[in-house]
Amino acid sequence: MRQVEYIIVGLGLAGIAFCEQLEKAGKSYMVYDHQRSGASRIAAGLYNPVILKRYTLPWKSIEQFDLALPFFKSLEAKLRLNIIKPMPVRKLFSSIEDQNNWFTASDKPGLDRFVKASITYNENTAINAPYQCGEVLETGRIAIKELQQAYQIYLEGKNAFAKADFTHLNIKFQKETVTYDDLVAKHIVFAEGYGMKNNPYFGALPLVGNKGEYIIIKAPKLKLTAALKTSFFIVPLGNDLYKVGATFNWTDKDTITTQEAKEELIDKLSGVIQCDYEIIAQEAGIRPTTGDRRALVGIHPKFTQLALLNGLGTRGIMASPLLAKYLYNHIENGVDLPPEIDIKRFPKKF
Repeated sequence: MRQVEYIIVGLGLAGIAFCEQLEKAGKSYMVYDHQRSGASRIAAGLYNPVILKRYTLPWKSIEQFDLALPFFKSLEAKLRLNIIKPMPVRKLFSSIEDQNNWFTASDKPGLDRFVKASITYNENTAINAPYQCGEVLETGRIAIKELQQAYQIYLEGKNAFAKADFTHLNIKFQKETVTYDDLVAKHIVFAEGYGMKNNPYFGALPLVGNKGEYIIIKAPKLKLTAALKTSFFIVPLGNDLYKVGATFNWTDKDTITTQEAKEELIDKLSGVIQCDYEIIAQEAGIRPTTGDRRALVGIHPKFTQLALLNGLGTRGIMASPLLAKYLYNHIENGVDLPPEIDIKRFPKKF
């Protein structure tokens, strides 16, 4: 039997962030990932510290943001990869009232760092922006798919990756360790995203799941240099390609693309852009969301070798490094988790 200190299930943003915590501490580990579509793999990849629907900051947003960008820069250096694409994010105002709400937000402590106080005027004739735009500062895009591919290759090079389904019922418990396949480990960290619903140890937790679909369009005349936000995003990918979305579906729990979502995005797009485009692809994934919009992090109260890092929702890029740090310090050093994210807030689910 091969001994490792950790088994990690899932190589999305949460799994990668926890791997990096283990790397810094010199801990041995093995990652299992089935390589099927997950929320991280199809996400647009924007890092944006402002909730543009309400002009507010997310939970612990400054702490998240100031940890996330150095984290991804360190991955760039480690993997010799260019995954950070600095890019403005511009909110298309829907009304004069929306403009006024923006100006109010720009004066608020915390938000004033990220919300540009002046209006940004639209000069792109392919964009319909009658009320102009507001610009968010310190924003950009992470090339998540390229990161996952490169990180998998890195793990394969150190014999720390298995492209396989993880069979939860094959875990065998000892007093202080677990065995799985040919491994003996002290801990298993589940970072499975919506796949957690099939996890017999954590599946009863209130992970809601929200299906999102994107279309990829090719629009040579659009010429966007910034990501645009209305009720959806248009994100430049380079080479005249743009990611458009996403939809929100609380009913479907599969990753099958639908004509309904495609038509919804086409309809919304028609109100924003005024140039021809071609639909190149369509993608779907399930966001691991929770009813209280807080992550699910912690150690199983009975099977203490098992831990969870999940429920990051739409904020995986910003939240994953901080949440991975919290969980690592909780497991290794007994540091209490913030109660807002601790799975102990759902005692009846165990």
